[in-house]
Amino acid sequence: MTANTPPNRCRIVLIAPPSIEVERVEAALAGGDVASLILPGEGVDAASFQAFAEKVAAKAHEAGVAVVISGDTRVAGRIHADGIHVEGKKAELAEAVEHYQDRMMVGTGGAKTRDDALELGEERPDYIFFGRFGYDTKPEPHPRNLSLGEWWSEMIEIPCIVMAGSDIASVEEVAATGVEFVAMQAAVFGEGVDPREAVARANALLDEKAPRFED
Repeated sequence: MTANTPPNRCRIVLIAPPSIEVERVEAALAGGDVASLILPGEGVDAASFQAFAEKVAAKAHEAGVAVVISGDTRVAGRIHADGIHVEGKKAELAEAVEHYQDRMMVGTGGAKTRDDALELGEERPDYIFFGRFGYDTKPEPHPRNLSLGEWWSEMIEIPCIVMAGSDIASVEEVAATGVEFVAMQAAVFGEGVDPREAVARANALLDEKAPRFED
């Protein structure tokens, strides 16, 4: 693997809501391989979210990291995001795929059952996310998300992301399911956590423990 070649195993996706300081996001990006950064805008007004997203996107793009905006296609367009995330509504996902997928990624989440996931998958999103932003409050990943991720990665070609727990070590459990991506929020941006060190440690664990994908 070279500096420009992504590792052939489960990779990190960071979740960074606007409550996180831009400097902490920048530090996390300096910690090692990060595939993408999802920015959910809940809890702040549109102008504040856009200002935050602009600053973060600039840092992420400098680091070669894709930026995905959750829930606001206008902000996604204004900051030249790499993707948008649509949470759990098939009709909205279908509309987003139709209007935006030719120029950016369109991902989805919110599925709580296999049937939910398959229904969303019918719209051919670029990825599906198992978990909820901000709900990684326990050290371990949610068992349902692990189960859904393992099943999906075995059955469906569309890549999936599974939310880790608040403990960095939980990335190993997620990677063991065979999913392409592990998402982290609290494990990297939680109180008292050094984001750069956390990402570096997570990558070290994945390098050591994560199964390799077939070429």
